[in-house]
Amino acid sequence: MRTALLLAVAASSCLTGGRAAAGGQDGLPTINPMAVYTTENGGQESDDFSGDAPLAARFEARADGTAGYEAAYEWRFTLEGEAEPYLVRHEENTGYTFTRAGTHLIELYATFVNRGDTIAYTAAYWAERGPLRATVSESRLEMPNAFSPNGDGLNDVYRAKSGYRSIVEFHAAIFNRWGHKLYEWDDPAGGWDGTSGGHDVAQGVYFVQVRAKGADGKTYNIRRDVNLLRGYTENEK
Repeated sequence: MRTALLLAVAASSCLTGGRAAAGGQDGLPTINPMAVYTTENGGQESDDFSGDAPLAARFEARADGTAGYEAAYEWRFTLEGEAEPYLVRHEENTGYTFTRAGTHLIELYATFVNRGDTIAYTAAYWAERGPLRATVSESRLEMPNAFSPNGDGLNDVYRAKSGYRSIVEFHAAIFNRWGHKLYEWDDPAGGWDGTSGGHDVAQGVYFVQVRAKGADGKTYNIRRDVNLLRGYTENEK
């Protein structure tokens, strides 16, 4: 951290007065930025994380030794390969949900001022440390052509195939052969249990229509038959 601090000060040329020679002494403000990502198993701390969209995260400056200093924070969110940030936040700690595929680089520029003396963590600090990184996967979505709502606990609900990824918009609807809508849902984790109006529908062929969008901008317009097989059990394979 001391080396990073000296590099940041040298690059910004912002430290003035008698503190210039004290750039590495204890008692000066420091930062130690951290990202905490919300996962299915709870929060996970990481400087370099990969996941599916929507990917929620909280970013914390973890500033220390700031007593007596006026602090200014600037979180910069940049997509790898692009020159300018697509988002800038000025809170000490901030949250963001990633909905776009790719590798996102997150840096905190922090400046601390006390009576004309300035400690700055800017480009040189991040050049040495490296940015926080959040990689959002490309999207994937498939729908099955059959399910068996017979209460055996296996394939009882018609839903997206497991392994769907980075779906940020989703709407599905089930129709009967006469085009009457029986059920609809807006989450790929949801699904249809083979009922309508609280009653089981007959075994047979139904129709699903799905409109969805991935974090990578890919659109999904899926229309296919759905075979409802009430008498089918897994051990009949």
